[in-house]
Amino acid sequence: MMLLTEGQMSDHKGAFLLLSAFPQAKELLADKGYDSDWFRAALTERGITPCIPPRKNRKVQYHYDKNLYRQRHKIENVFGRIKDWRRVATRYDRCAHAFMSAISIAATCCYWL
Repeated sequence: MMLLTEGQMSDHKGAFLLLSAFPQAKELLADKGYDSDWFRAALTERGITPCIPPRKNRKVQYHYDKNLYRQRHKIENVFGRIKDWRRVATRYDRCAHAFMSAISIAATCCYWL
């Protein structure tokens, strides 16, 4: 599932919009930007174990699986490949539906290669 939001919206708020559409999974890998009590509680309620490193200024430092978190680089590599497409990286398209189509084509080609 993909969601296109405005540029000023944080990923954390976008995750809230997609929370009901999350598939059944054992764990969710995310960076420190997703570290919040409500997001962790929502994941736990759905039976998903959050693998999110806590922010440094957090009063309660949650434990996370560091070995599992090391696998997150694979996700970042996919986004790096998609951004190799100039049309996606510079966002030439004005309309959201055209930009989303370009992202879908780039993701499909990156998957097949």
